[in-house]
Amino acid sequence: MTEILVRSIMRTDVVTLTAETPIRRAVALLVERKAAAAPVLSDDGGIVGILTQKDCFRPALYASYYQEWTGTTADYMSRSVVGIGAAENLIVAAEMFLNHPHRVFPVTEGAAFAGMIHRSDVLAVLSRTG
Repeated sequence: MTEILVRSIMRTDVVTLTAETPIRRAVALLVERKAAAAPVLSDDGGIVGILTQKDCFRPALYASYYQEWTGTTADYMSRSVVGIGAAENLIVAAEMFLNHPHRVFPVTEGAAFAGMIHRSDVLAVLSRTG
């Protein structure tokens, strides 16, 4: 199992956002794509934050009360991002999911965003290979 690398099971067709994305659009993208989270990227492709479904509840509730969406992704995203390198192996990814409550982690290749790894995908591989 140590020969299975994160890059071989990460998803690359994922929602990405910028800090300037209007929060209404960001929420719509997460809902539309049924994404648990989306990385927030800088102009050079680096990760500056992550927006989760949970982060979206505050602006969505505000909008339901006041019939108005306000703010950008930067206003609601988490700036402290836990990620994993594409060259890490499956065991490292599994241990990260054991130690963190997250359902997804952004994957980096060097300093650039490369994809997302999902807890369900790691579990599926573990169940097939165990």
